[in-house]
Amino acid sequence: MKTVSIVVSAYNEEGNIEKLYEELTKEIDKISKVDFEILFVNDGSSDKTFLKIQKLLERDKRLKMVNLKRNFGHEIAMTAGMDYAKGDAVIFMDADLQHPPLYIPQMVDAWLEGAEIVLTKRVDNMATSWLYKLCAKTFYFILNLLSETKIGESMPDFRLIDRKYVDFLKGFNEQDRLFRGLLSWIMPNDKVKVIDFVAPNRFSGVSKYNFFKSLKLAIDSITQFSVRPLHLATWFGFAGAACSIFLGLWVIFEHFVQHNPTPGYATIVSVVGFVGAVQLITLGIIGEYIGKIHIEVKKRPLYLADLIEGKDDKNEK
Repeated sequence: MKTVSIVVSAYNEEGNIEKLYEELTKEIDKISKVDFEILFVNDGSSDKTFLKIQKLLERDKRLKMVNLKRNFGHEIAMTAGMDYAKGDAVIFMDADLQHPPLYIPQMVDAWLEGAEIVLTKRVDNMATSWLYKLCAKTFYFILNLLSETKIGESMPDFRLIDRKYVDFLKGFNEQDRLFRGLLSWIMPNDKVKVIDFVAPNRFSGVSKYNFFKSLKLAIDSITQFSVRPLHLATWFGFAGAACSIFLGLWVIFEHFVQHNPTPGYATIVSVVGFVGAVQLITLGIIGEYIGKIHIEVKKRPLYLADLIEGKDDKNEK
């Protein structure tokens, strides 16, 4: 019988672990066509998440825990879970109950019917405001305008991937990775199975993605899959040069034709301010790419973790 691994990323989710386990097991117990293993990835939580998961291990032999030594971030947590998963397919989800286990039977059915990648699309999120939704739409518009790899809007990290693509993803050596973009690079979203869902209100806790983490995600999403910002920086330079030439011609025209000389101070401030801004933007864009090169060339291990199976069985990786 085929096996499906469910990788659950958890960071400071002590209030959601037991509720998630209850809903998750209720859904997978309905499915008799495949066996399941559940891997909780504790991403260096500072609350009681580790203890909550450890107690669950004693109740259900299908459960394992990948315990990261510190908080390595969401993408690395999913990578660690993927590395330890043994199933013929892997389902990724978060532990905050924003990815409802209710949809897992649909994902498994789609896979058994031949879909090798099953994505989900969040058609509504009851836990977010209209302002957040507007900002999200703006983000995806800018992202897909600048990125050469199109990333689907509102498609979170709640997905099923067949073993063939799991093994392919494990071959990537990128230190700084974004699964949404990698999957879109492997196979366009219009060629995969997509299941719509509504994200409910959070059962406990608050979102771990604050403004700065969301901004970093936005920048990473663009720079990992496109060099268009570098081209954009070049065009900024051309635009700055054109504006400076135009301003210079206008000053000459005013002085010799209209006999209304422009004060030199205003002209200098305008030119220097504009050119300085263009240079800073260009240097910032170049700096983002150089920073990523700096990180990638070190080739450090992605994470350090223990695999915990029951009370005493531990393997370090």
